[in-house]
Amino acid sequence: MMFDKVLIANRGEIALRVVRACREMGIGSVAIHSTADSDAMHVRMADEAICIGPPPSPQSYLNVAAVISAAEITGAGAIHPGYGFLSENAGFVQALEDHGITFIGPSAEHIRLMGDKITAKDTMKRLGVPCVPGSDGGVPDVEAALKIGEEFGYPVIVKATAGGGGRGMKLARSADEMETAFRTARAEAKAAFGNDEVYIEKYLEKPRHIEVQVFGDGKGQAVHLGERDCSLQRRHQKVFEEAPGPAIDPETRARIGATCAKAVGDLGYSGAGTIEFLYENGEFYFIEMNTRLQVEHPVTEAIFGVDLVREQIRVAQGMDLSFSQDELEVNGHSIEVRINAERVPQFTPCPGKVDTFHAPGGLGVRMDSALYGGYSIPPYYDSLIGKLIVHGRDRPEALARLQRALGELVVDGIETTVPLFHALLEEPDIHAGDYTIHWLEKWLEKNFG
Repeated sequence: MMFDKVLIANRGEIALRVVRACREMGIGSVAIHSTADSDAMHVRMADEAICIGPPPSPQSYLNVAAVISAAEITGAGAIHPGYGFLSENAGFVQALEDHGITFIGPSAEHIRLMGDKITAKDTMKRLGVPCVPGSDGGVPDVEAALKIGEEFGYPVIVKATAGGGGRGMKLARSADEMETAFRTARAEAKAAFGNDEVYIEKYLEKPRHIEVQVFGDGKGQAVHLGERDCSLQRRHQKVFEEAPGPAIDPETRARIGATCAKAVGDLGYSGAGTIEFLYENGEFYFIEMNTRLQVEHPVTEAIFGVDLVREQIRVAQGMDLSFSQDELEVNGHSIEVRINAERVPQFTPCPGKVDTFHAPGGLGVRMDSALYGGYSIPPYYDSLIGKLIVHGRDRPEALARLQRALGELVVDGIETTVPLFHALLEEPDIHAGDYTIHWLEKWLEKNFG
């Protein structure tokens, strides 16, 4: 089944990214947009555009009926969800199947399976993927939580089963802290996700956040495309990602990659996915699987020379993977920094009109952004306005290239997180690749209080 036209159920840089892939493949593209995004770059660049509602996401980008209607009106036979919004919504995928529209991504069953943290963990254990020690399923009450804390030893972390983005997560360093952590996590989970079930895991003191990129053809074949180190985070939000991970050697990469590829192959998984781990003292501990394209996918594209969006579309059309595991070889080093419209160090959103935008260029530099001079960033959506990706023969060259490219980037009229990256590139730990998931929070506290 070949697609004539793909509707992109997203906005901003990721929508533009999919438009580009479609154009290279000779496939028509349809941009949907809210009234706030009428002048957005993805709307200008797509072959067709259709307004689906007012600015609030529930009335536009998250409105399943409106998105499906847009596909039917424009004759789009497939929908690419990008990331965020409806990309991991099993109900949306099921609705598309019911309407005879292809979802460019995994099945509703696999999204549902991995969307529940406990079920995902049980599944990965069964498939031979290493997991963090913790409770078997949800924890019903404080008494049970205290027993688990005693069994595994403190510190432990209480997490929402349906959680994400750091919500519904509370740390307990001792039995005295457990009751408060347990009740607070449940309350947050209920408020954020409508589900107050929580589970408990051993808390690792100095882990790195390592994620493995996998790709399945839906027919039992799967490959891995190495790992990314996403340890530099603020409030569980990634800001700086690199591939390959500076702490992972080729033998370790091959071992964990093969484990992940076999697991998704055994599942019969289709499309792009990312298996996320905490990594400490040479051991991997499964956290979750994201059943979609990641924000940081360009660093993987850079070191392997592949187009992951193109591959998503190919597989959704029923085609085989265009590469085998043996053909995937790491070439150099790549780093991505997320440029947000935020004031540093408060990290408060800073929407507004962009007077001037100049993207950096030159060898090994890629800027994924939907900005242009005169564009007004709406206040209704995520503050991510661009991703600066660099590629070098090795990590020192990539870091030098990043510093140079940051110096070329011009975004006038609003404040951005660019100063944060200038400051980080002055730090010896960054140049040494010596950081954990707690490093950035501690650095911000030390430097900005």
